[in-house]
Amino acid sequence: MANKKSKDTIQSLKIGFSIIDALMEEKRPLKITEIQEKTNVTKSNLYKYINTLLLDDLIFRDEHSGLYYLGSKLIQYGMTAIGNQDIFAMITPYLHSISEYTNNSTIFAVPTFNGPVIANMTRSNQILNIGAEIGTLLPPNSSAGKIFYVFGDSQKTKHWRESDDPSIISDENEIQLIHKEKIAFAKEPLIPSVSSVSIPVLNYANELIGILTVVGFSSFVPETVEDSLSKYLQKIQNEISMSDYN
Repeated sequence: MANKKSKDTIQSLKIGFSIIDALMEEKRPLKITEIQEKTNVTKSNLYKYINTLLLDDLIFRDEHSGLYYLGSKLIQYGMTAIGNQDIFAMITPYLHSISEYTNNSTIFAVPTFNGPVIANMTRSNQILNIGAEIGTLLPPNSSAGKIFYVFGDSQKTKHWRESDDPSIISDENEIQLIHKEKIAFAKEPLIPSVSSVSIPVLNYANELIGILTVVGFSSFVPETVEDSLSKYLQKIQNEISMSDYN
């Protein structure tokens, strides 16, 4: 077997990964001066690498603090690479059982700095194009977006909360209801006749680690907490919260 060190490499790619490695190893957001200290990249070149990584969502910059975080694209890569991670092992049976019970497509999304990103999904037998694939960023007016807004980490939801986007949930009564009942509804947020309902996946510390969403034709998706399907999903939410994983 050939020695890895003898093979040709692309130095610029290695430098780009060194920036990502610095953020990963510190396990906290970094200032650009800290990144420079850890990578030894000249300031003029570092900005070029930073801008490229930002453009591809490999890192994220908080506009207010100026701090850099690992980006949502890395989460998408990681979710694909470690599909047998505990969270997936725990969630996958629920995806299938919910899809079978409701006869609708079921989505599992993870919270990122750009919003909830689809990490796994189970499609129903219905002839329905929900307009989403793994890696899709779900918008604020979706039921998953509402769950993210209410239960998400404040650092991740900060730019949503400060945005003037009219699609971001602002009804205080709805926010309180979502927080209390741990369920959110969205009537035709993206596609006519297609609606969704979502529940949060919370860990032992009540932190949002994922979002389960049912997507289907509006006539088959509940709009209120009183609906029998809503009660079923709330039961699932409580069961996950009580599981050994959490």
